[in-house]
Amino acid sequence: MKLEELKLNKKGLLIVLSGFSGCGKGTVMKALLEQYPEEFSLSVSATTRAPRLGEQEGVAYFFKTKAEFEALIAEDALLEYANYVGNYYGTPKAYVQTQLNAGKNVFLEIEMQGALKVKEAFPETFLMFLVPPSIPELISRLEGRGTETGETVHSRMAQALEELKVIPRYDCVVVNNDIAQCVADVYNIVKHPELGKPYTKEQLDDLEEQLRRYLKGDKS
Repeated sequence: MKLEELKLNKKGLLIVLSGFSGCGKGTVMKALLEQYPEEFSLSVSATTRAPRLGEQEGVAYFFKTKAEFEALIAEDALLEYANYVGNYYGTPKAYVQTQLNAGKNVFLEIEMQGALKVKEAFPETFLMFLVPPSIPELISRLEGRGTETGETVHSRMAQALEELKVIPRYDCVVVNNDIAQCVADVYNIVKHPELGKPYTKEQLDDLEEQLRRYLKGDKS
C-alpha cells in the first residue's frame, strides 16, 4: 500500500498525540476511547521487543521478529519507524487504513521523531502536543508514580528541554490540567481543528525557563 493511497482513501482524521513524559497521554487516550469508542481508534504499533506480562498481540503491540519487521520496512508497509534501545517500533499502514476507512479518527501516540516523519509523508496529519500546566506539576506527577528515581526524572526533564524546540512544528498544544477537561478539549479540537492553537513564543519561553531552573537544581 502506497502512502498516496492512504491519503486518497482517507475518511477519518489521522492525529498524532505527543507530549512530555508524564503529561498523561495514555490516561487521556484511555478516557477518550472509553467515551467515544465509535468515533476514535488508537493505532497499534509493531515492535520487535518481547511481550511483557499481560500484553496481548494486536492490543498492546503487533509483536514481530527482527526479520519480519525489516520485511515491513522493505515493503514500505510502515507509516514511520524507529530503532530504540535495540528494538524496532513502527506504525503499520494497513491497520491505520482500516480504521480510517471505517470512518474513525485515528490517533498515533508516538514521539516527535515519528510524528514529523508522518507529517512529512502525509501532510494532512494533525499534530497535537500535550503539556502539563507547569513543570513543577509534571515533576510531581512523575515522582508520584513511585517508579521514577531522581536521576530518571532529571533525565526526562532534560529530554523535555530538547522537545521544546520541536513544539512549534505541531498544529496545536493542549494543556492537561484536568483529565475530564483535557479529554473534552481534545475531542472538540478533533471535531473542529481550527479551535486548536499552537503555543506562543511567550509560553514556550516560560516552559523553557521552568525547565532550566529545575535542571540547575531549583526545585521550586
